Amino acid sequence: MSVLNKIKGGLVVSCQALPDEPLHSSFIMGRMAIAAEQGGAIGIRANTKEDIAEIKQQTALPIIGIVKRDYAGSKVYITATMKEVDELMEVGCDIIALDATDQTRPEGQTLASFIKNVRDKYPDVLLMADASTIDEVINAEKLGFDLLSTTLMGYTEKSKGMNIADQDFEQMKQILAAVSTPVIAEGHIDTPEKAKRCLELGVHAVVVGSAITRPQLITEKFVNVMQ
Repeated sequence: MSVLNKIKGGLVVSCQALPDEPLHSSFIMGRMAIAAEQGGAIGIRANTKEDIAEIKQQTALPIIGIVKRDYAGSKVYITATMKEVDELMEVGCDIIALDATDQTRPEGQTLASFIKNVRDKYPDVLLMADASTIDEVINAEKLGFDLLSTTLMGYTEKSKGMNIADQDFEQMKQILAAVSTPVIAEGHIDTPEKAKRCLELGVHAVVVGSAITRPQLITEKFVNVMQ
């Protein structure tokens, strides 16, 4: 079964913790991935080759890999250069996700040029476009991405204030009507009901992170309502 078929119609759990977060540890992310699998997840999204190597020791689920790294003069930080792609290929990710926004990239490289370089070096790897607007999703399809994702919607200057779940996923409906490449719903999906609705609309799979794997944010959500 192909990787795309393995994740179709299911939940991918994002197991990530940045250095300033309490669960930052490859060991902990490995255990988090086991917990996600036991709960029924059909894939894992993970950050850094170290975390991914540990997760691969703990589960055989397909992995969407990224490397978050800041670069001077650019707001692009998700798998921004070939350095990050090389690191992910070292540990054998099933899918590599990268920033597909129209923001200035490191060293001024265009997204089209970057994708061509990746395809030339790793022709068989599946690439997922983390986009923030409908136009960016459409452009990513034109560039030949294997998967299109709403990961960054609401997290860039151009998409500030956007929420993929608003108005019964109106923007998601527009995306699905505009492209034929499989679409991954990610970002602002914080309830099982929202995840189910995405599948009903026709997305390929759903990625959920903070609502499942970041206990400090889950706790804060409870506390804010209780006060």
